[in-house]
Amino acid sequence: MRHLSGTTDRSRTRRRAAGLLAAGVLLGTGALTAPPAVAAPPAAPPGSPAPAAGSPALADGLAATPPMGFNNWNSTQCRAEFNEEMVEGIADILVEKGLKDTGYQYVNLDDCWALPARDADGRLVPDPARFPHGIKAVADYVHAKGLKLGIYTSAGTKTCNSAGFPGALGHEYSDAQQFADWGVDYLKYDNCNNQGVDAKQRYTTMRDALKATGRPIVYSICEWGENKPWEWAANVGHLWRTTGDISDNWGSMLSILKKNLPLAPYAGPGHWNDPDMLEVGNGGMTDTEYRTHFSMWSVMAAPLLIGSDLRTASDATLDILGNKEVVAVDQDPLGRQGTVITSEDGRWVVAKEMKDGSRAVALFNESGSAQRIATTAAAVGLPRAAGYTVRDLWRHETRGTAGTIAATVPAHGTVLVRVAADRNWPQYPPAAELGLDGSTLTQAGAAVELTSVLNGLGRTPGLDASVSLDGPEGWTVRALSPTRTAVLRTGHALRTSWRVDVPEGAATGAYDLTVRAAYRSPTGARVRLAVPVTATMAVPPPAGTSSLGDLPWLSARNGYGPVERNTSNGEDAAGDGHPLTIGGVVYGDGLGVHAESAVEFYAAKRCERVTAEVGVDDEKGDRGSVTFSVWADGKQVASTGTLTNAMPAETVSAEVTGAEVVRLVVTDAGDGNDSDHADWAEARLRC
Repeated sequence: MRHLSGTTDRSRTRRRAAGLLAAGVLLGTGALTAPPAVAAPPAAPPGSPAPAAGSPALADGLAATPPMGFNNWNSTQCRAEFNEEMVEGIADILVEKGLKDTGYQYVNLDDCWALPARDADGRLVPDPARFPHGIKAVADYVHAKGLKLGIYTSAGTKTCNSAGFPGALGHEYSDAQQFADWGVDYLKYDNCNNQGVDAKQRYTTMRDALKATGRPIVYSICEWGENKPWEWAANVGHLWRTTGDISDNWGSMLSILKKNLPLAPYAGPGHWNDPDMLEVGNGGMTDTEYRTHFSMWSVMAAPLLIGSDLRTASDATLDILGNKEVVAVDQDPLGRQGTVITSEDGRWVVAKEMKDGSRAVALFNESGSAQRIATTAAAVGLPRAAGYTVRDLWRHETRGTAGTIAATVPAHGTVLVRVAADRNWPQYPPAAELGLDGSTLTQAGAAVELTSVLNGLGRTPGLDASVSLDGPEGWTVRALSPTRTAVLRTGHALRTSWRVDVPEGAATGAYDLTVRAAYRSPTGARVRLAVPVTATMAVPPPAGTSSLGDLPWLSARNGYGPVERNTSNGEDAAGDGHPLTIGGVVYGDGLGVHAESAVEFYAAKRCERVTAEVGVDDEKGDRGSVTFSVWADGKQVASTGTLTNAMPAETVSAEVTGAEVVRLVVTDAGDGNDSDHADWAEARLRC
């Protein structure tokens, strides 16, 4: 989690504010203050029965499936464009673009909707510049569209924004009643400025206050997973955040995904794990990564709250958000969160049981290059059957399989399928898997040998199967073995060797190759497959010892901001870091990263060793905890234990002899990536 003072970005300030106030420090004064008393509920009417011991507090029928809708924070934050006109315009778009019909129903206001001060009666006052007609008028407009309105406050004296908008701590019952009177249908309850009051007490008080209004209001607990709400909040709220704020980058999304996946046993109808809002369409990831984001949130039965500005959304963004087959996975009434079946070397299989007995299966590729990912119908929990149907939820195609579920998945991609033991499997063409084996790293003037593989997966054979390989203009592609077979049987493969010649003078960078296949089913249906593959033109490192801070990298991902050369990571724009400093020692060169991070370098099988001085950068004070590791062609060759800011630099030395790719990895040590600024100081590659 990022911490920068003097900013309105809640993701950077709120844990800092919560932590200082929990210690009893008033920001700006240093004075101590006692936590305020939590408001007591109104007395129960005479003769009211006492609640039964252990009875669920939220047996109210709300959030039977994960909530879906829109929240403005990720796209507008507190900028002036967040106003009545914008909110009502979003409601219009949800209807006009068919998103309401897809299942999105909540239009949620985040922070900054109120004035900084309450009125003389202690009531919240909507900002008249942003909401000149008040919140009730906005709610009425949204309701008239068949949608619902959500609102935001914090379980503290102030919300998370630095302007100091009023929080609900000590005002729970009056604030909840205001929300109900305005027609609010959903409350997001944050965790800033909490004055050290016990989290369970604060969130339970608001639960009771909402219940006392008599209005059905979905209750979203946003305490960032700090007090493990999944262990206690099922009877308190309808959903609870499991992590800190998401950011619009691959590293942030991946880190949150990994923290939320193990919590599957705690989710179900009316009580959901919430890994935060969607970033789809905000521009910090590719469409492939956004499809992964949307697929994995859906297979985890996560709330789907659009965080991009729908007023400017691209067709690609709307296609992702509007995919009804993927949304149906998220909204399945059985309410199971997907569980991890396998996870190895960046290849993930996650399966979700569906009410109709089928399984939604995500084949997720965490790595930076295409990989084959496979599982079986039995492994994901389906019964033994003569055949199965596999429905690709992004391609909207159905195939028959004998039981293998497999695909070559692009870098950072996800293939999401729905698999069923289906007696109608013979009606569909047989499934096949197409991929390309061999390294696609190359140099100008070099030749690369690759092998295309077309695997038969169907119970019936594919007939008249053929493959081809397309390369960039000016590259020569030649088959070295047969490209056709009359019959592609189950469990058999058409393997074709190819020679790809790269022209002299080819520039460094990424080039597209596409392997294609075609076959027909026994009933005559023609099937065509295409798998794009990226070939990377790289420059081999020079002989001798080089600073990794000066060498080009093949790929780099980071938790916040870019990987920095020869400075620390400042979390935002390139060049905003400081001199690399660990334990008071300043280093002149290296790499500054933020967990979760991975940086890959081309070693071209000519290097022997990587060395570095590693640790948490001093700029984060006493915060931050990370681990470092070095990988050679996918094999870990060196690692540290958990390092904290209190520790001096540790020397890492890793043998990488014969490796084509060297990867430097930093993790958050399993406790979240708050303040995890990590330095690879004096990082060297000897070749």
